[in-house]
Amino acid sequence: GVANQYNFFGALLTKVGELRKKYCYSKEDMLSFGFSTLHWRQVEAGRPITVTTLLRICEVFELAISKLVRGLDKEGVYELLDVEMPPRRGRRRS
Repeated sequence: GVANQYNFFGALLTKVGELRKKYCYSKEDMLSFGFSTLHWRQVEAGRPITVTTLLRICEVFELAISKLVRGLDKEGVYELLDVEMPPRRGRRRS
């Protein structure tokens, strides 16, 4: 199945918010790391983010991406959508 992106990013925002609090950073402190107020609000609102933003977040908290997203795909954290994938097109041989 395909991961439900809204639940994934919701779980990610929870983890990022916890890290920010653990490091005692205010939302305003995130400005010093190059995030605009609007951008950081979007991150903590669970809006989908780019890989570039994910890398910047990892840099702030000195984490590997694998550690930041570890566990976000566990059962119960976010559901899988039941999406049927189209059959793969095979290569025609002549």
